[in-house]
Amino acid sequence: MVKTYTEAGVDIEKESESIDAIVKELKYRRTGLGQILDIGRHFTGLIDFGEYSLSLCTDGVGTKLLVAKGMNKWDTVGIDCIALNVNDMICVGAEPLAFVDYLALSRYDKEVVRQIGVGLNKGAEQANISIIGGELSTIPEIVKNFDLAGTCLGCVRKDEIITGAKVSPGDSIIGFRSSGIHSNGLTLARKVFEEANLSYEDNLPNDDQKVGEALLEPYEIYVRPVLELIKQFDVKGMANITGGGFRNLARMNSDVEFRIEQPFDPHPVFDSIQSLGGIDDREMYQTFNMGLGFAAVVPEEDADSSVGFLKEKTTARVVGSVEEGQGVSIPGKGLHYDRY
Repeated sequence: MVKTYTEAGVDIEKESESIDAIVKELKYRRTGLGQILDIGRHFTGLIDFGEYSLSLCTDGVGTKLLVAKGMNKWDTVGIDCIALNVNDMICVGAEPLAFVDYLALSRYDKEVVRQIGVGLNKGAEQANISIIGGELSTIPEIVKNFDLAGTCLGCVRKDEIITGAKVSPGDSIIGFRSSGIHSNGLTLARKVFEEANLSYEDNLPNDDQKVGEALLEPYEIYVRPVLELIKQFDVKGMANITGGGFRNLARMNSDVEFRIEQPFDPHPVFDSIQSLGGIDDREMYQTFNMGLGFAAVVPEEDADSSVGFLKEKTTARVVGSVEEGQGVSIPGKGLHYDRY
C-alpha cells in the first residue's frame, strides 16, 4: 500500500535536488534595466524595472488533470492554473497583471479546450488579471492526454517588496482557509483512492461528497484579500501553502521558527486520504495543505485587526506565532520540519 508521496512517484527531496542542479547552470545575468533582484529562493522571481520590479512565475496543474479526465469535467482546472501562479506571486506583495497559458494536447478536442477556457476566464476574473495570449500545441508523440500550464506577470514597487526578512519572534501568523486539496499531492491522493477501490463517482468514506468532486474542488485564489491586507497593515512575510505543504512557511525566513498552534481542521478529503492510506501526520502535513491555503505574518499587535479586516473577504484567523529557532512546527501533532 502506498503511504508516502515518494512511494506514489513524487520524491520532493529529489525534486529539490533537480531544481538545484538546473539552477546551478543558470549563470548568465543581464545587467542594467531588467536585471535580477535577488531575494533568495522565494515563490516568484523579480527583475529590476526602474521604480518598480516586475514579477514573473510559472506553474502547471499537474495530475489533477487526470481527475478531470476521469470525471469528464474540464471547466475548473483553468482556475487552478491561474491560482497556482497568482498565489505564488502575491507572496512578495506583487500584483498579478497578465497571464499566458500553454495547453499541450495529444489530439484535438474542441469541447475540452472550450471548458478549459471557461475555467481560465473564471480564474482571471477572481485574480483580476488579463489573459493576453497563450499557446496550444498538439504533440501526440510526447503527450498522452494533455497538459496545462501558465505564466504570470505582475509588478510591485521596489520599496514595497515583501521578502520575509523582517519576520521576527513574537509576530503572529494569520492563516487563510483552503478550499480543499488545491493542486498538490494529487498523485498520492489518487493512488490512495485507487488502492481502496473507490472510483471518482463514489462518496468519500466520511462525507457525502463524491471523491472526484472533492479532488476537483478549485484552488482558492487569495489575490484580492491579500492585496487589500498589505495596503492596510504591516505584513512582514507571506507563504503559499503549495507543494511541500506546511514546510513552505520556512521559505519566508530560515532564521526563525513558524509555530502553528491552532491549525484549521482538515477537510473531509484529507481525513479520507489519511485513514484509507494509513498515512502518518508527518507525511500528510508535508504533502497537503490540510486546510491551510495561505499564510501572512503580521506584528502581534496587528493580528486581531488584520483578521477583522479579512472577515468579510475570506476565511482567516490567527493560526500560530513566530518563535526563536528554525523551521516549522505543529506542536499539537508533535511535528517539526527543519527546512523547506
